[in-house]
Amino acid sequence: MYMLPEVKYYYLKNHNLSGCLNQEQLLELCNNTRFKTFAKGDSVYFGEDSGNKIFFLLKGKIKVMEIDDMGRELIKEIINEGDFFGAIGLEAEPPTDDFATALTENTTVCSFPLNEFQDILQRYPVLALTYARNVSIKLRRLENRHADLVFKDVKSRLIGFFKDWAKREGSRSGDKIILKNYLTHSDIAGFIATSRQSVTQLLNELRETGFLFYNRKQIEINEKAFLN
Repeated sequence: MYMLPEVKYYYLKNHNLSGCLNQEQLLELCNNTRFKTFAKGDSVYFGEDSGNKIFFLLKGKIKVMEIDDMGRELIKEIINEGDFFGAIGLEAEPPTDDFATALTENTTVCSFPLNEFQDILQRYPVLALTYARNVSIKLRRLENRHADLVFKDVKSRLIGFFKDWAKREGSRSGDKIILKNYLTHSDIAGFIATSRQSVTQLLNELRETGFLFYNRKQIEINEKAFLN
C-alpha cells in the first residue's frame, strides 16, 4: 500500500523516538524506512524477523506472543502507538517462536534492518539518547510485570493489569475511567498467565463488587475502586 511522503513524515514526527529529530533528519529517515499497514489479526512478524529488525509502531496496537510447552498463547508485551519492538538490544538474535499480531484495524508500522538502525543511532546522537532512555523504561516495565507473576495471585495481577491500562490509555468521564476495549478474555489471560475461564470468572466478580463494567466496546472502571 503506497503511503504519501507527508504521511510518513507526520508519523515519524509524532513517534516517541524519532520525534526528537529535526526536519532534515526526519526526511532522511522517511526515505530509508519501510512502512506497512496491517488489518486487525494480521501477522506483523513471525520468528526470525524479531531478531534482526527494529519496528516502530506508528498507529494502532500490537500484541507480541509466544507459544508455551502446553500450546497456550502467552502475551509477552502489548505494544501501544509510539512504542517500538523487535531486536531492542541492538544485537542480532537467533530465530525465536515469537510472533506479533495487529490488535486494531489500520495498524501501521515502519521497520529498520538492525544494521541500518545501528548506523542511524551513530549518526544521530540525540536519537541514541532517546532510544536508551526508552529502552530503560521498557525494561523496567517488564521487570515489574515479571515480579507480579512471581509474587501476586491471579486476582491481584488482573486488577494491576487494569490499573496500568487505565493509567496509560484511560479517559475520565465523571467518576469513571473509560477504556476502549480491544482485548479478548483470552488476550488478558495470556498477558497475566492464567486461563480464559479464570479471567471471565474474576471479571464477573469485579463487576459485582463495582470495580468495573465490561463489554466488547469499552471498560468503565470505578475511580474510587481504582484509587484503593
